[in-house]
Amino acid sequence: MELNAHNVLTEHDVAAKRLAELGNGTRLAIIRYLVNEGPEGVPVGQVQKALGVPPSTLSHHIARLMSAGLLRQERNSRTLYCHAEVSAIDSLASYIRSACLSAEAV
Repeated sequence: MELNAHNVLTEHDVAAKRLAELGNGTRLAIIRYLVNEGPEGVPVGQVQKALGVPPSTLSHHIARLMSAGLLRQERNSRTLYCHAEVSAIDSLASYIRSACLSAEAV
């Protein structure tokens, strides 16, 4: 994510980055799948199998979602789990409601 002149990411910058990453159909499908599977997370292999995405492609998309703060990974023994960052998704939805849909934003 890019920094503004004061080397600080604004809420607008973060929202733009997250929306850009969710603008890709595969990344949106990953987040949707993880949210629907629940907070305990899903093994990477299960995500790959459920969505039919080649492993290297999935890895690329996971990295992009992690860089936007929309996904985190956690290792449990030999299994790598993916978790949707629901608080980040909620924050993005809130930003859209308050900043983009208000009369003051026009």
